[in-house]
Amino acid sequence: MSKLSRRQFAQMAGAGLAAGTLTPAQAQAQAQQPPAKLTAGDVVARIKSRIGVPWNDMSFRDIYKIGGPGSPVTGISTTFGSNLNMMQRSVKAGLNMVITHEPTFWTDADVVPPGGPSGGTFCDLACQADPLFKTKLDYAMSNKVVVWRIHDHIHAMKPDGISLGLNDRLGWTKYQIDGALEHWQIPPTTLGELAKYVAKVLETRSVRVIGDPNLRVSKIGFGRGIGKPAPEDDCNIGSDCKEYDAYEYARDAVATSGGKKGAIYIAHEAHEDPGMGWFANWLKPLVPEVPVQYITTTDEFWSL
Repeated sequence: MSKLSRRQFAQMAGAGLAAGTLTPAQAQAQAQQPPAKLTAGDVVARIKSRIGVPWNDMSFRDIYKIGGPGSPVTGISTTFGSNLNMMQRSVKAGLNMVITHEPTFWTDADVVPPGGPSGGTFCDLACQADPLFKTKLDYAMSNKVVVWRIHDHIHAMKPDGISLGLNDRLGWTKYQIDGALEHWQIPPTTLGELAKYVAKVLETRSVRVIGDPNLRVSKIGFGRGIGKPAPEDDCNIGSDCKEYDAYEYARDAVATSGGKKGAIYIAHEAHEDPGMGWFANWLKPLVPEVPVQYITTTDEFWSL
């Protein structure tokens, strides 16, 4: 067998590459190359490509709050709210990208320094002058934490990802009326027992109830804001509600029904945090390079 010249070997190797194959030496060299680091921009791009709804680039919510697309990602945590306690738990778990559903800096617009760490355009000078703002931002920056928010687009998913998470956590998917994510026919129980169940499975202490605890209920609706009970429902579960409208409406609804209606009010995070648990499971196949973990925001309130 004649020996191959270097030129002939190079030509054969080139032909192999063109055919989509590699020589053993080339394959070994390729295997020894360190994998490219995943960036926050990579993660966001994959989410945008798979979210299933047109991306609204005008959203002031679903943008970077701390860090930016070039930030290297060692792991991802999802949560309802990126408060400092949650960030600390994320860092301890080795997860430096936080995907949050709600604000990081206490307003819907998420105030961030213009042109600053996140390149954001929203600015509240009073907030930036608050020592807590600097403390939180310094903690994130010193631990290389990048925070990105997904609010508008997870709600725009078909079906709504936050509502899917709530149904999963409550175990009520099988009780949906005509497939509605916020209307259920559950096995008959009492208003008091239902309130206890909701508090237990959502792991929340922030529960208020209006109505007779012994009232038998079965048809349940869910509402945000004023949380008006539908006429056909026995009980309405509401979140993100104000005392001066939602609670007063429920009081009058109970009174005019002759005590045959009930209302259960829960915290905002108790309602939407489970949806970010659902989102973590949705995200995992898109980013196999790094761990993804749902970290609960937790209900830290207590009452006398």
